[in-house]
Amino acid sequence: MAGVVTNWNYPTSVRIGAGRVRDLPEALEAAGIARPLVVTDAGLAGMAMTQAMLDVLRTGKKTFEVFSEVRPNPVASSVAAGVESYRRGGHDGVVAFGGGSALDAGKLIAFMAGQVLAVWEFEDIGDRWRRADAAGIAPVVAVPTTAGTGSEVGRAGVITDEATRTKKVIFHPGMMPKIAILDPELTVGMPAAVTAGTGMDALAHCLEAYCSPSYHPMAAGIAVEGMRLVFEYLPRAFEDGGDLEARLGMMSAAAMGASAFQKGLGAIHSLSHPVGALYDTHHGMTNAVFMPYVLTMNRPAIEAKIGRAAAYLGFGGTFEAFLEAVLTLREKLGVPHTLAQFGVPGERRMEIAEMAIVDPTAGGNPVELTRERALELFDRAMAGRVQRPGSGGIPCHLG
Repeated sequence: MAGVVTNWNYPTSVRIGAGRVRDLPEALEAAGIARPLVVTDAGLAGMAMTQAMLDVLRTGKKTFEVFSEVRPNPVASSVAAGVESYRRGGHDGVVAFGGGSALDAGKLIAFMAGQVLAVWEFEDIGDRWRRADAAGIAPVVAVPTTAGTGSEVGRAGVITDEATRTKKVIFHPGMMPKIAILDPELTVGMPAAVTAGTGMDALAHCLEAYCSPSYHPMAAGIAVEGMRLVFEYLPRAFEDGGDLEARLGMMSAAAMGASAFQKGLGAIHSLSHPVGALYDTHHGMTNAVFMPYVLTMNRPAIEAKIGRAAAYLGFGGTFEAFLEAVLTLREKLGVPHTLAQFGVPGERRMEIAEMAIVDPTAGGNPVELTRERALELFDRAMAGRVQRPGSGGIPCHLG
């Protein structure tokens, strides 16, 4: 530890609380944005809460246009179309409004608006981010309407390469939104299934960040408290979408997860990314499916660490107790126990394993993710083989 040399970063200005979306005009002024492009997804564009947000902009005498050609898993062509709209409209910043896909797309549009290289030139590999013209990055105000990705406090965006069907992470410190507005009232209308999937995404971020071997004790502490918020508030938000305290707790957990995962992610994400790219599955729910299988594979490297977290969370202080809590939470939320139940076929297992081991998140896994381990994890997740506490050492086929 004495020889550690690393960098730590923390999020931007965050305005949190019920009704804070009404601060949007003032937040735009603080960010130096006079003519924003509002980036959202097609499903959200016509909803009442989006129209209410646009009314806030009108009341604040803001000139804006709306770009809503964002898919649930953002693709390069959508970002390119958004950049064209941004430039054509003479905009000077972005309001990213929606779930993780809209936030990522909005950040990528703002990032690419002033670049001349192709988006893939900035993939999160080594120091490729230095290729960007930092002065050309437009400011962003992020307004999430889900509680999962935490993209509102992140310096990267995930985008799918349509040609290769691979998800890639585009990173630059300048992609961090200038201001994030976390208004739990905006998440009240989320369907229970979306609440579950996005909430499990937040848990995956906190869990994998905590387990990553990188040295970052501040991020680890945030990750543990983020997990506590998920275990306490996600069941409540799932059962009662109007529970504003639970919604606020989950928005906090999502932002904390994204702040913590600068410490690293791992095999949950590196397997989820290719499955999502190939089959267009919900990212958070895919993470939820893989979670117990990755957790048990990593056990030799993380058992003591998970035991400490389990003690803080009130689960009893053992790896088994933490695993049981994860499995119980998944069952409460209706998370498919297997990839097969999730509608994912098994014939592309080798392709998924090959994609997983080169995913940028794989390097943060506490156990090296080899091709053989990736295949084993995929097969376990297909069949539902996870050793459940109290099973007498016999793998259980749940669900």
